[in-house]
Amino acid sequence: MAMTALRREGKRVSTLISSPNLRSSLAPSEEQVSFGVRSISTQIVRNRMKSVKNIQKITKAMKMVAASKLRAIQVRAENSRGLWQPFTALLGDTPSVDVKKNVIVTISSDKGLCGGINSTSVKMSRALHKLNAGPDKEGKYVILGEKAKAQLIRDSKKDIEISITELQKNPLNYTQVSVLADDILKNVEFDALRIVFNKFQSVVSFLPTTATILSPEVVEKEAEAGGKLGDLDSYEIEGGETKSEVLQNLTEFQFSCVLFNAVLENACSEQGARMSAMDSSSRNAGDMLDRLTLTYNRTRQASITTELIEIISGASALTG
Repeated sequence: MAMTALRREGKRVSTLISSPNLRSSLAPSEEQVSFGVRSISTQIVRNRMKSVKNIQKITKAMKMVAASKLRAIQVRAENSRGLWQPFTALLGDTPSVDVKKNVIVTISSDKGLCGGINSTSVKMSRALHKLNAGPDKEGKYVILGEKAKAQLIRDSKKDIEISITELQKNPLNYTQVSVLADDILKNVEFDALRIVFNKFQSVVSFLPTTATILSPEVVEKEAEAGGKLGDLDSYEIEGGETKSEVLQNLTEFQFSCVLFNAVLENACSEQGARMSAMDSSSRNAGDMLDRLTLTYNRTRQASITTELIEIISGASALTG
């Protein structure tokens, strides 16, 4: 009974296909036959699924690598916070101070795929440069990291004083950063150094931060004017050094300590942002893989249905 109904359906389909107008629209061309018109769509989807799976493996591996690096850097960053806190208590942190020569030290990463931490640092640096601009003022950039350099060089190439890349190629220590800070102080004239970095808070959160370091002359001038730095005169200086020499040494030590902490904080934020970005990429790849699997199954089902119709039509033609 079932075979009789199948033959009857086959005869009906074969009658429709035998129509000359319908046959011309359904018959594949020679070029389509040579490339396999029914299998090419499933092959494309299968290749795409393979590519998405490979990308998902890479993003998962990058997330694990970022997590291992974060654990190593986070402890050092938290320990380095105790270096600059005494200087803040003694000399303060006055970002609103109005000086003539401003140098913005922008800290970024050398590699990408870490969200928007580099764009955030660049935007803040540009805002500080614009805020402290004026006819009798001078603003310069000191850039640490390839990503900030690539963005700032587009519109502020003439203002870039020093550019240093591959800073995090080797594990950072205070000796390396202190040598770097000494080179910056020797080659850059400044009244205020404004260090822009991302302070690490959690794996999914970082805080754009600015630390201000004043030159010894500005510190002495602000101390004489009173205000937050007015208590400096209450301290006694032991030894043969003058007040200017002590402030010079304090400024150099403060800059190296703050720069060391800023580099580590930014490195923590970079790895945390990379973990978050790679996790989102892995989830997106999984969603894309689900959609491609559904498309592949539908395409394969359509191909099987077409082949069944052809088989039925052939069987009907033989029995007829």
